[in-house]
Amino acid sequence: MNRLGKKANETLIEMALSADDDIAILTKFKPSQSEGEECNGPETISTSGSEIPSSSEGLNTTETTLLIPEHQVIDKRHQSKDSIFFRDGVRRIDFVLSYVDDLNKEWEKKLERRKEFESNLQKAGLELETEDKKESEDGKIFFVKIHAPWEVLITYAEVLNIKVPIRENDIPPMVENPLDCVLFPFRLPEKVMHPEPDYFTAPFSKDKQELYLINDESTFFSPSMRNRIVNYILTRCPYGTEEGKKKFGIKRLLNNGTYTAAYPLHDCQYWKKASDPNCDSERYTLYMEWARFLRFYKEQPLDLIRKYYGEKIGIYFAWLGFYTEMLFLAAVVGLICFLYGLFTMDENMSSKEICDPAIGGEIIMCPLCDRDCEYWRLNTTCESSQYSHLFDNVATLFFAIFMGIWVTLFLEFWKRRQARLKYEWDLVDFEEEQQQLQLRPEYEAKCTQKKRNPVTQEMEPYLPLTSQAVRFCISGATVLFWVSLIIASMIAVIVYRLAVYAAFASLMENTQTLQPISGLLTPQLATSVTASCLNFVIIMILNFFYERIAIWITDMEIPRTHMEYENRLTMKMFLFQFVNYYSSCFYVAFFKGKFVGYPGAYTYMFNRWRNEECDPAGCLIELTTQLTIVMAGKQIWGNIQEAIVPWICNWWGRRKARNNPENLYSRWEQDHDLQTFGALGLFYEYLEMVIQFGFITLFVASFPLAPLLALMNNILEIRVDSWKLTTQYRRPVAAKAHSIGVWQEILNGMAILSVVTNAFIVAFTSDMIPRLVYYYAYSENEDSPMSGYINNSLSVFLISDFPERNEPNENPENFVVCRYRDYRYPPEHERKYLHSMQFWHILAAKLAFIIIMEHVVFIVKFFVAWMIPDVPADVKAKIKREKYLTQKILHEYELEKLKERLCQGDKRATEKEFIATEGRMELSRAM
Repeated sequence: MNRLGKKANETLIEMALSADDDIAILTKFKPSQSEGEECNGPETISTSGSEIPSSSEGLNTTETTLLIPEHQVIDKRHQSKDSIFFRDGVRRIDFVLSYVDDLNKEWEKKLERRKEFESNLQKAGLELETEDKKESEDGKIFFVKIHAPWEVLITYAEVLNIKVPIRENDIPPMVENPLDCVLFPFRLPEKVMHPEPDYFTAPFSKDKQELYLINDESTFFSPSMRNRIVNYILTRCPYGTEEGKKKFGIKRLLNNGTYTAAYPLHDCQYWKKASDPNCDSERYTLYMEWARFLRFYKEQPLDLIRKYYGEKIGIYFAWLGFYTEMLFLAAVVGLICFLYGLFTMDENMSSKEICDPAIGGEIIMCPLCDRDCEYWRLNTTCESSQYSHLFDNVATLFFAIFMGIWVTLFLEFWKRRQARLKYEWDLVDFEEEQQQLQLRPEYEAKCTQKKRNPVTQEMEPYLPLTSQAVRFCISGATVLFWVSLIIASMIAVIVYRLAVYAAFASLMENTQTLQPISGLLTPQLATSVTASCLNFVIIMILNFFYERIAIWITDMEIPRTHMEYENRLTMKMFLFQFVNYYSSCFYVAFFKGKFVGYPGAYTYMFNRWRNEECDPAGCLIELTTQLTIVMAGKQIWGNIQEAIVPWICNWWGRRKARNNPENLYSRWEQDHDLQTFGALGLFYEYLEMVIQFGFITLFVASFPLAPLLALMNNILEIRVDSWKLTTQYRRPVAAKAHSIGVWQEILNGMAILSVVTNAFIVAFTSDMIPRLVYYYAYSENEDSPMSGYINNSLSVFLISDFPERNEPNENPENFVVCRYRDYRYPPEHERKYLHSMQFWHILAAKLAFIIIMEHVVFIVKFFVAWMIPDVPADVKAKIKREKYLTQKILHEYELEKLKERLCQGDKRATEKEFIATEGRMELSRAM
């Protein structure tokens, strides 16, 4: 192994506190010229510390916009369009800034900001090269290319605590899986799955460069590490003082229009490899092996994703892939439960009695609305009662219990998978990205007051408690207002359901063309479908506006760190979307048909609209309809937004460039025309999947096919996300993450809530409990225990008892009594129209079922969670082995250096220090 001993002893970065605001800023690098030549080769001349390039530096120097002569035009035909290097072909482009030199009233101010900002970037050690607007495709955009030399990389690698290889991993690989031969068609080539060898790693230190496996300085730090380091500098580099406040950070410059874009480059075009042999063409590999839909059955190249995009994006795709794999089991069991309902449909005694002309045809039902609705026969709901059996059967109970356990298995096995990734991706000792825990530039800029940090004893900005309280009150009131708006919109939809039901009933009775489908499309179902579609449209509209409001109020709160910002925004968005997407499902599941009253004493909303009744076969089919429309509609709309919209935007933006010669359309211009994958890009992906997770857990008892729909969507989602990230978006800045963050706690909360909601759905929304009570306590036919159930579940009402407000306008057949869905005493009973004893028996059985089911599922969940360790045993052993070997290597290195000092006669290297170092090694071995 070739370990280069080159290092720049004088190269350092001083993170100093400025005298006026104590904000840590970047100051000048001070490398000697010889060291710059040694590190970058003979053609690379360090320009750090020199703001104006000399004539001898030619095209290899840092340039600024003002220094490009009018006559100087670079012939780009001699430069590959896929070049990711400076014009010298040696220095890699780590980041690109772009701007338009528009001559408006802000022009001079923007020019001054750019000049100051780029000058400070040079002082921080970065090297710049500017492409004049004459060389751009549209003749309007300047591009500033940024390269981080070796001295900058090693300095910030130490600041960011980046782990680098020190020795090849000698831990034997896992024993081969006997199912590998079966899974071979789903595997990707080994070179794609594991693009790099496995190493023991240690945090980088400039003083120990001989310790690391530095074979080539230009490739030692991967492109994702390099753009992460450059982005760290860009976000903290000052550009002057305005209104008495120090201004810094590329984000502010993007917001005020000084620069139009800042992004790292893709390494090649996605549809073909780069012509440069020094380029790995990882983007092309990701597209061919991962981003194409025809590869949907293949595993994901997670190590390559992590290498190219960083750990944060890698952990998202690892979680999404694992979630999709676990959905396969839930989808299979759900499909079996659905098929059970399908195959037993003809054996369902309830639907048989409803469809029987001698039973259902002779049962006259009370009108479903006041005055305008007529009496109707029960057998008109024959087909809808048959379809309701698909989802309301014994398998519903089994599937609800199964999903309660499945959620626990999913979360526990994900913890194990996450622990394995943490080990493989060198995230074991990583608590959180330092960049995430450090103060946000916006916080430093807006907080003018300072106080001493009790840990570091340094002055740092802070937001006074009174200001925090006011901001939180405004934020809370805004969120409460929007949640109230959702509830108001849901009430409006309920009013719509109540208002149009009579219209649908009248329309279907009087329109001959609708008679053939009247058995399938009942007034209840027509109302439910149209209300669900209306509700979905309202959901999308409210989402559109609230997303912007949530970002605005989170910015107004001025969170201290990036992590705090993401967590606050996550909770706001999730709370809103939870209420927005699930409120209609909660209404149908737990409120519709529960507060109806009875004929002659109906319950009214706002004393005007009569509350809805459930279908005689139950409300479960309506909950299924609501869930299907909202869930499927959201997934279809989400895929349109994620795939088609970016593609159209990119196509429109590149329509002129397609007609130009390829060698005039450079790599930075191609990437500039792509869409931006913002800091909240992953946030929306997680939010979409967590909302879907709620659909398949909170209400799964009503729709066993929900996991199957989610599985099909996620198979498409993985490829859509990978395709858009690889082909339609600029390359995101790499970031570290060791977990899915606050989403894990949200999933845990939803898993617990799902047990409660499914227990209530089985008890109160389905007809499971009333059937069981009838079967065991009220059935009078031993040969067919469920016969007579329909007649038993319908109470009798004397038509002459109707008040004028409720009585139908017509009664052509002179019916005397009508039936309604409830358990009440008949008119001739002394307690007429009061709840019967059977009602209280059923209610007691429902409550008992909820308590028993919840306790059984929770006990099983906690037992399973206790049985499955969060970290696999082999991963624990590997972590201990790696820590031991890493400490041993570091201690041996320190001992060797100490021996060298002793041999050279260094008086400071005493014999006691040597003995202490050896003793520390022995102690480490013992531990």
